[in-house]
Amino acid sequence: MLESLLEKIASALEKAAIPYMVIGGQAVLVYGEPRLTKDIDITLGVGLDRLADVLALAQTIPLEPLVDPEAFTRQTMVLPCSSPEADLRVDLIFSFTPYEQLAISRSRAVKVGAAEVRFASLEDLVIHKVIAGRARDLEDVKGVLLRNPYADVAYIRHWLGEFSAATGEDLVHRLEGTLKDIK
Repeated sequence: MLESLLEKIASALEKAAIPYMVIGGQAVLVYGEPRLTKDIDITLGVGLDRLADVLALAQTIPLEPLVDPEAFTRQTMVLPCSSPEADLRVDLIFSFTPYEQLAISRSRAVKVGAAEVRFASLEDLVIHKVIAGRARDLEDVKGVLLRNPYADVAYIRHWLGEFSAATGEDLVHRLEGTLKDIK
């Protein structure tokens, strides 16, 4: 069911010319880290001006919004949905920042069923996980980096430094602590 749903979502987004990348637990699986996850997180490379298009697209998959789409999505930039067929949650995350545009352009195509599904690059996945900072996310970072020692850590440090400057949170230190744990 999960594979079929990813295939439908990717095909619909491609048809609608909406750039995207799968992030979160599904992306962790691509990089070889076994993980139980019952949701799909997708960053969309569009702003809220495309909300009507995304809602129309969701109906074709079908995905059902779990909230009042207009109010909630405008407040949070996230459209939480459920797939009745697959019994999974799908979070569609609106984004148009320069970093997210770059991350989407760096995403990796992986064959899922008959579709090419775009997953966050290894480095951008690590950045997202370090920013989230939950214990599960940092465990994901350790596992992914252990299995993929070729990661561009300079790229990761650069973007975490940018986010640290913007948020006041020392994300580079969080990464360094995680790197120390895997050495």
